Amino acid sequence: MGFIYKKRTALALLASVAIAAPASLSAQEEEKPLLTVYGTPPADLTGLTEGPEIKGFISARGDARMQVTGENGIGTVVMLSQGTEIRARKGLLGLGRARLGEDALLNGLPVTVKTVEWGGGLVASHIALKNKDLKTASMIRNGTAQGFAEQTAATEALRGRMGDIDKYNIKGTTNVYFDTGKWKLSSQAEGELCNTAAQAEAMDNALLLVVGYTDSVGSQEYNQVLSERRAGRVVNYLQQACGWKPYRMLTPTGMAEADPMADNTTAEGKAQNRRVAVNVLVSKSVDGL
Repeated sequence: MGFIYKKRTALALLASVAIAAPASLSAQEEEKPLLTVYGTPPADLTGLTEGPEIKGFISARGDARMQVTGENGIGTVVMLSQGTEIRARKGLLGLGRARLGEDALLNGLPVTVKTVEWGGGLVASHIALKNKDLKTASMIRNGTAQGFAEQTAATEALRGRMGDIDKYNIKGTTNVYFDTGKWKLSSQAEGELCNTAAQAEAMDNALLLVVGYTDSVGSQEYNQVLSERRAGRVVNYLQQACGWKPYRMLTPTGMAEADPMADNTTAEGKAQNRRVAVNVLVSKSVDGL
């Protein structure tokens, strides 16, 4: 899907917000853990009731806990124990396994976690990861300190240039659509997002403003959360899969059922309203207008 060249009144208000934090930090702040467990789990986990297996990536770490976010965008908090076994697959067909410490559990690292139930929550009994993923996560972490000053300077410069939205042109809007009550991206939506990012990358000084919407089904409170989750999912995909720089992303916003594109009294209209709009903004001074 190409850009829709249409400017909306709501964008003038939304674009005045500050530049978003990097994706990893934003995800950690916005994710609401399903359950937080306090206390120190036992070192011997033998005999405890087996819990669910969790697959996803580490989205937060601290205080002998970690949060793992799955493909559905929901984060689950698990405790770490002295009895937690952490191993990385290596070698041909992953047959060799190296035992690791908790310092190997880096943000962004894909993991498979086997759990047991304890104290009303979950404790990780086994954490499996791939050696190549660990190397990648380590490289990203080591490069963060070097790139932080540069990114901060770029963010502050962009904040200054966003003082007046009238100085910016909305070059286009790409809408991606969702099933009722869902925030999972379709394959088509993923392709459209990366295509939009590539087009925006070719424009000097382009920023992205991501806004989530819902149809009229459900309460205002439910739809607000749903629209924010949709917007957050799109931002994460743009940054993680499409390579869009975090400091060129405005803070994502959820608008619930406000500003509908179509009539909410029909199924077709509701389908058009269950969307996230990705707006491309370019400075008029750069755009020559």
